[in-house]
Amino acid sequence: MDFWREPESKRIHDPSCLHPQSNSSSCFRSMKSEKTEKCIFFPGPIIVGAGPSGLAVAACLKSKRIQSLILERSDCIASLWQVRTYDRLRLHLPKKFCQLPLMPFPSWFPTYPTKQQFIAYLDAYVTEFNIQAVFNETVVAAEYDAGIGFWRLRTASAKGKGKEEKHEYVCRWLVVATGENAEAVVPEIAGMEEFEGPIVHTSLYRSGDSYRDKRVHILPRESLTPVLNVGTLAMIKSGDIKHGVEFVDGRSEEFDAVILATGYKSNVPCWLKETEFFSEKDGFPRRPFPNGWKGGNGLYAVGFTKRGLLGASLDARRIAQDIELRYKATKK
Repeated sequence: MDFWREPESKRIHDPSCLHPQSNSSSCFRSMKSEKTEKCIFFPGPIIVGAGPSGLAVAACLKSKRIQSLILERSDCIASLWQVRTYDRLRLHLPKKFCQLPLMPFPSWFPTYPTKQQFIAYLDAYVTEFNIQAVFNETVVAAEYDAGIGFWRLRTASAKGKGKEEKHEYVCRWLVVATGENAEAVVPEIAGMEEFEGPIVHTSLYRSGDSYRDKRVHILPRESLTPVLNVGTLAMIKSGDIKHGVEFVDGRSEEFDAVILATGYKSNVPCWLKETEFFSEKDGFPRRPFPNGWKGGNGLYAVGFTKRGLLGASLDARRIAQDIELRYKATKK
């Protein structure tokens, strides 16, 4: 049976029909206990995350005539770039190190493209390869069902007016493309609730206009330890200080605002029920680059190399090639 000539996806009312031994799978039983409105079997790879890494895998697969499906929790591609970055952002490396597979940047782009240019490039990339994605679809759980030899993904999507629609997707190959920057890291600092100025993570920072003529403390990720608390507690209680930051060396300074440049983290342990390939501690593949792209049972990872877009592009090519070989093997 040529899966790729089947419709992009088809609904199955009873997932157990995929394999007569499915009822013997503990994974199947635990997943089935959660009621879903509909179950969708997708014959190709499912990619979780529509950032540059996920798009790169989808394009590489498409070049091999393999259709994939992306599930994205946001309402757009590359939400980190479109929603959680500041307006004047540019790529930090020359464009030749940041272009995705199979499609270079336009020659007229500057060496360091702007945020807006990079987003336009990604939009063109999606169009060029006719990449398919389901937006506002959050994967809440995914695990491998050994009884049927497929992955099961439970998702939830907001439908307005407080309503939530639940789905279950079933696929042979699962590509985790949520990346290194899925969730903002917001440290817990004593006294934050008493500080009267704004405290924002850089994911909410857009420009410096609202901070003009203000004293701003920028807290970087590597300097979490020098800050004991925001607003020296004794001074707050006495009313002497309401905009203070106390450092471990005993110094206290007043600021009007605090910006948390404390970075991001992987969220994979929150939803992927698998611990051999991914670390439960940091949500990264246990094997470092260049060997962290492939797990077992058709599980893959892209965007976790700590080497930016170049590392993601290299892994995307490897993943597509491996899936192609496995697909051909199923036809023999």
